[in-house]
Amino acid sequence: MPADLAVIGLGPYGLPLAQAAVASGMPTIGYRTGPEAGSLSPAEVRRMLAQGFRVTANPAELGRVRTAVICAPTPRAADGGLDLGQVETAARTLAARLRPHTTVILESPVPPGTTEGVLRRLLESESGLRAGRDFHLAYSPSRVDPGNRDFTPANTPKVIGGLTPACTESAAAFYGRLTDKVVRARGPREAETVQVLETNFRHVNIALVNEMAVLCHEMGVDLWDVIRCAETKPFGYQAFRPGPGVGGHAVPQDLTAHAGRTLRMAELAQEVNSRMPRYVVQRAAALLNEHGKSARGARVLLLGVTYKPDLADQQGSPAQEIAVRLMELGASVSYHDPHVPSWSVLDRPLPRADSLYEAAAEADLTILLQQHRTYDLQGLSVKAQLLLDTRGATPTGAAYRL
Repeated sequence: MPADLAVIGLGPYGLPLAQAAVASGMPTIGYRTGPEAGSLSPAEVRRMLAQGFRVTANPAELGRVRTAVICAPTPRAADGGLDLGQVETAARTLAARLRPHTTVILESPVPPGTTEGVLRRLLESESGLRAGRDFHLAYSPSRVDPGNRDFTPANTPKVIGGLTPACTESAAAFYGRLTDKVVRARGPREAETVQVLETNFRHVNIALVNEMAVLCHEMGVDLWDVIRCAETKPFGYQAFRPGPGVGGHAVPQDLTAHAGRTLRMAELAQEVNSRMPRYVVQRAAALLNEHGKSARGARVLLLGVTYKPDLADQQGSPAQEIAVRLMELGASVSYHDPHVPSWSVLDRPLPRADSLYEAAAEADLTILLQQHRTYDLQGLSVKAQLLLDTRGATPTGAAYRL
């Protein structure tokens, strides 16, 4: 059966979009752009397949849909910018089969100007069609928040910027089938820049509270109590919490560098946040020393090695760097994570604890890196010899906090 929608790229942006489309009753196919780690559980994917979702390797099927959404990943390139290679490959694959009246939408994080520039050129040159006349072209920033039960695609407003007013309305008609509210931007560049602002807003505020964590520790101030009090202010403040680093797929990206300007705040945020894994290891070594133990030879248990609670996704998780630095100090590192059955660091598999309580009792130091819902933190704080909580998730006084 022909599909209404083709989602090109089945990673952290594409799979949730496909899930929302399938749930709305829209016939949907998925096309992979490469090896991609999605954020959906195997059970969720099986449910999608049972509802009619199909994954195809036949590019000819891309030419039989009304709407094609490119969700290819754009990882950081060697020069610090974004690697658009998979987006370009996806565009060429689609362009060779593009039919008139198709609506093409880009959701991948890209520098402002990409939709009107790189993507438009590739689609037009390969298809012989003209954007805005023969097919619709638009950009919509992905607003996926994996694991968030309160905000889903259905109740999260979708921003859309089309090449022409007709392009915007065509994209709006598509997203109107998936979400309660559509927000129209002036054009693709404005919609692309929304992604820049939203991503960097998160990282800048996390960097601020991470710096506050270091400062408060040095001053002997309980940062977690400070945050608890500050978040009672009903205006002008939004609570962010420190952690061992910042993971996820939406890494801080200075997408304006191509225009001859940089976002200094974004650069500083990246600098601050990238120091947090090193700071966690310094705190760990200091705690061991205070209790008469050396980091060399110490048994250290890491709890939660994913980038977000209750998900298996490890993209950008600070756990990897923390494990490496601990091993460089000579520590014997093991881990526990209910969502990660095996984990390798420096190409070596790390021992996985079967019994959480027994492992915590045997370890010289247990470090909570991610507060999965299954963790009994009260019980853990009793069993662990020494516990460092980087998330402020344990009861007050039950552990050393970041």
